[in-house]
Amino acid sequence: MARSGLIDPTTKYSAGPFPRQQQFPPGSTEEMAPRPDHGEQSYRGAGRLVGRKALITGGDSGIGRAVAIAFAREGADVAISFLESESDDAEETARWIEEAGRSALLLAGDLRSEVHCEHVIERARSTFGGLDLLVLNAAHQRDRGGIDEIPTDDFESVMRVNLFAPVFLARAAVPHMAAGASIITTTSIQGFDPSSRLVDYAMTKSALVAFTKALAEELGPRGIRVNAVAPGPIWTPLIPATGWPDKVPEFGHDTPLGRAGQPAELAGAYVYLASEDASYVSGAILPVTGGRGL
Repeated sequence: MARSGLIDPTTKYSAGPFPRQQQFPPGSTEEMAPRPDHGEQSYRGAGRLVGRKALITGGDSGIGRAVAIAFAREGADVAISFLESESDDAEETARWIEEAGRSALLLAGDLRSEVHCEHVIERARSTFGGLDLLVLNAAHQRDRGGIDEIPTDDFESVMRVNLFAPVFLARAAVPHMAAGASIITTTSIQGFDPSSRLVDYAMTKSALVAFTKALAEELGPRGIRVNAVAPGPIWTPLIPATGWPDKVPEFGHDTPLGRAGQPAELAGAYVYLASEDASYVSGAILPVTGGRGL
C-alpha cells in the first residue's frame, strides 16, 4: 500500500504506447501526440537562480523548454537559441519565461555556423549585461540503417550541431564568464550505451562527456563549474523527427521504470547543477535515465 504523498514513478506519466508518428526534423511540439510535459503547470521555483543570466541552446522545445521554464521560475533571465523553423515553439517558451516575471531573449539561427554561435553569445551577454549560465543542449539525430547508409551532409550536420557548436559557444562565452558561473552540457545515455542505429549521434554524446570533463579541469581554478546531464529516453520532438515511426509506440519501455521520461523530469537536474547547491560539483555526469545504467 502506497504511503500518503508518495508518487509511484512507474505510473507518474503514461507508459503508452505512443501513437505511431513521424515528423520532418527538427520536429514540432504542436504536432506531437501526446504533448510533452515541460513543467508548465507543475514546476515551482524556490529562488535558487535569482539574478542569473542564462543561455540555453535548443531552448524552444523538449528538454530545453523545460529548463528554460525552471530557470525562469528560479529567478533567471533566459535567452534561447533555435532554428527559424522552430519559431512557434520558441515564442511559446518565451511566453512561459515572461509569465514567470523574467526577461526572455529569442535568438534564431543555425548553430552550425561559427559566426552565428559567436553572435548568440554576444547578443545574450550584451542584452542581459552578462552571462552566468550556459546550457549546451541543442542536438540533431537521425535513424541510421547502417554505416553504409549515412549521408555525408547529414553526418556533417550532426557533428556541427552536436560537437562544433558547443566548442564555438564555450570558446566565445568563457572569456566573459566570472567565478561562480556554470556550463552544463546535455550528453546522453547513448554516450555510454550506444545504439548502432544512432551511431553518429552516440559518437557526439560520448565526445561531450570528454569535453565536459576536460573543460571542468581547465576552468575549475577560475571558479567556473562544468557538468553534464545524461538523459535516457525522453519524449521530445527529437523522437518523432528521428525517422523511426515503428519504434515510437514502444519508446522508453526498455527502462527499469517501464516508460519514457518527460522533459519536466529533467529540469531539476539542470537547476541543481546551475545552483549554489552544487557549488562543489564539477566534471560530473548526472544521469536521468529511468533506471538505465551509464
